[in-house]
Amino acid sequence: MRELQTIILAAGKGTRMKSELPKVLHPVGGRPLIHYVFDLAQGTGAKKIYLVLGHGHKKIQQALNKNPRLRIVLQRRLLGTADAVKAAAGSLKQYNGDVLILSGDAILLKKETLKSLLQKHRKREAACTFLTTVIQDPRGYGRIIRGFGGKAVAIREEKDATEHEKNIMEVNAGVYCFQAPVLFKLIHDIKINPKKKEYYLTDIIALAAQQKQRIETLEAEDPAEGLGINTREDLARAQSVVRRRILRELMLNGVTITDPATTYVAQGAKIGRDTVINPFVVIESNVRVGAGCRIGPFARLRSGTWIADNVELGNFVEVSRTRIGARSLMKHFSFLGDARLGRKVNIGAGAVTANYDGKNKNVTHIGDEAFIGSDSILVAPVNVGAKAITGAGCVVTRGHSVPAGGVVVGVPARRVNAKKSTPRRVRKKKKT
Repeated sequence: MRELQTIILAAGKGTRMKSELPKVLHPVGGRPLIHYVFDLAQGTGAKKIYLVLGHGHKKIQQALNKNPRLRIVLQRRLLGTADAVKAAAGSLKQYNGDVLILSGDAILLKKETLKSLLQKHRKREAACTFLTTVIQDPRGYGRIIRGFGGKAVAIREEKDATEHEKNIMEVNAGVYCFQAPVLFKLIHDIKINPKKKEYYLTDIIALAAQQKQRIETLEAEDPAEGLGINTREDLARAQSVVRRRILRELMLNGVTITDPATTYVAQGAKIGRDTVINPFVVIESNVRVGAGCRIGPFARLRSGTWIADNVELGNFVEVSRTRIGARSLMKHFSFLGDARLGRKVNIGAGAVTANYDGKNKNVTHIGDEAFIGSDSILVAPVNVGAKAITGAGCVVTRGHSVPAGGVVVGVPARRVNAKKSTPRRVRKKKKT
């Protein structure tokens, strides 16, 4: 099997996005576009991944974790996709294996499709194999021109297409695999497009056909895989596809989602079997929900939240960077931020952990089987002991604690049937 290297093209300005943010950093499913494509590239087993950057390259580099396989290449002048490949070619001198080329916005490409493309390319010993898809509205896409025997002989960009060619519904999906010697020979023969004043990588197919090189294509089963992202409208379409895929995978793995049309779960969230997600729920990335939970309707779980098994989070609740122990309840209109809850805790309607003091986010600790009464406010940092009770509407002020089994009421909160009129002051731990 020939060695594989991958080039990701992400240098363009993305002017139609009308944004100061580089196109490949716009999020879909809670992750930047470039993260999806980089994960795809890593999944191919490529020894090195060359990321061609131009506009906003510093921001994009900051968004990627350092990886030993990643190489950054700068395209100094933004003269099109063929010129971007030329920029990477200098790093691949004397390389004779295969080169996979991906667009930085190809986030809907499935790893199974990519694997099939590589297999076909190698099995047929093709000089070039590229992905196509058939869509009902091909406007804006390069059309696939086929010659004798149905073989692909060119990709015609829409601005250069005849009226007849514009009716072709098979379009270029922007995914290619080349034998490196063929790619780097032909890339230098591409002429500048007189209309766009750019070098189109798509022109390489006609050049390869003229030289009788073996060209193969693979049609994607899912037309969405060829969806490009050039506008905010395209971004919304991609968001819809990714959301449906995430929800489908969860349902196939035993999660009940009562209304997928109104449910949002970000990429990277983990949800256990037999959990029920009710309508109008938002679950962000880096959230863990255990088995047998009930979430929503109208609930938001923000990044950094960890929910144990058999927890119920009901109507209009928000949880942020919080850990909730098994069999705890939070039924109505409450907010928990930076809290640590034990098992079987009850959070009453309207209860709030006031975690932000204007400078820092502070932590609230609530012990097993504590009962937090309706409209209680816990001004963090606060400790509530196991089986303690806060009365409805009470305010436990900053730096105080409610002892295990204790009961507090009022504003500020004070112990009931205790010698001291206020909760104990939290002792600061000595620094070691």
